[in-house]
Amino acid sequence: MHEFARYAASSTADEIQLVRQNPFALVVSSASAGAPAGTHVPVILPPDREPLDSWQEVTLLGHMARVNPQWQDFAASPRVLLVFTGPDGYVSPHSYGYTPAVPTWNYAAVHITGTVELIEGAAATLEVMESTVHAMESRREPSWSMASSREKFASLVEHVVAFRVQVRTVQSVFKLSQDMPPEVRERVRDDLRETAPAGPALAELMRRYDG
Repeated sequence: MHEFARYAASSTADEIQLVRQNPFALVVSSASAGAPAGTHVPVILPPDREPLDSWQEVTLLGHMARVNPQWQDFAASPRVLLVFTGPDGYVSPHSYGYTPAVPTWNYAAVHITGTVELIEGAAATLEVMESTVHAMESRREPSWSMASSREKFASLVEHVVAFRVQVRTVQSVFKLSQDMPPEVRERVRDDLRETAPAGPALAELMRRYDG
């Protein structure tokens, strides 16, 4: 991932928050032959590391369907790339208030490379599955309790492969019109709030990066 100094994350905390709020990651691996493989799966921050203020010695947790052959690549090539994306939106020159002009795209993304390791055993795999559900339900109101469905979860374990990724490098881009004058940024933010599918979230992220 190419990083731009003008679009740097203001803090590690912003990177961590993006990963926590957008855990549906693209997991990319490469076997010894053929093209890289990619799978979209939930990958969560460690539930026992709260609050988290640094990427140092962080291990992320994920799982995928056993029928997906990608997990078989992990032993041969244990280096993986995790791509987490936040809100994004097309920026139209309509909101600039000047011409000539060109459109652009505002977005936030975090790329993590790490060493992947398969998690062995039904109990440990089930723990990853349940931790993933807890991570997502803890953000909802009302939240759903899995207590009455644990037998159902246990019956699915044999069809799931869980894994952990030890974080090695973290790169990020928070491109949020930082190169535009304040009054233009405000117009862009207001326009995106109304026009982008993730408009409200993107506008709020831009507001946090004002000034």
